[in-house]
Amino acid sequence: MMEFLQFEKIKDGKYLKNYEITYRNKTGKEKKYEIVSRRELASIEDVGANPSGVSIVATCRGKMLLLHEFRMGVNRSIYNLCAGMIEPDETIEHCIARELYEETGLRVKEIKKILPPSFSAVAISDTTTYIAFVEAEGEFSDHTSENEQIEAGFYTPEEILSLIETEPFSSRAQLAAYFFACGTL
Repeated sequence: MMEFLQFEKIKDGKYLKNYEITYRNKTGKEKKYEIVSRRELASIEDVGANPSGVSIVATCRGKMLLLHEFRMGVNRSIYNLCAGMIEPDETIEHCIARELYEETGLRVKEIKKILPPSFSAVAISDTTTYIAFVEAEGEFSDHTSENEQIEAGFYTPEEILSLIETEPFSSRAQLAAYFFACGTL
């Protein structure tokens, strides 16, 4: 049985905090594991305790919203979902509306479903996000910060199937896009 022995912050970055977990593995050996978090964690019990953001699966008139955005972490543009971080004292519904507007200029017509928080990168981080399914409306306009390069568009199922075969995606966006294109979303 795995046993946690120690939990220590090893770096405090601007956006990410690095922690080292010392644990005893199932054979009794003491090991160390490094994780990152977007939040300040006081103890091992805080790991994964609070959702930090939302990913938005938005549709409009039978098409799905995808963002083509440059991501520093992979040094390229990828297809992604509209997403963002929950601000302090912000409801998830307000976060969904704010992020959709900031990244695309669109408005939420209807929130269809918000799934419970799920882990985004279980191998390295405790980050959890909600996945929201919404019907969007309005016209595209750029409200992004000077540090974001985002091109938003609506895509038909046929266009999405082609993109999936030829373009890089985030894993969540690829999964949502595939199910949308197959008519099961």
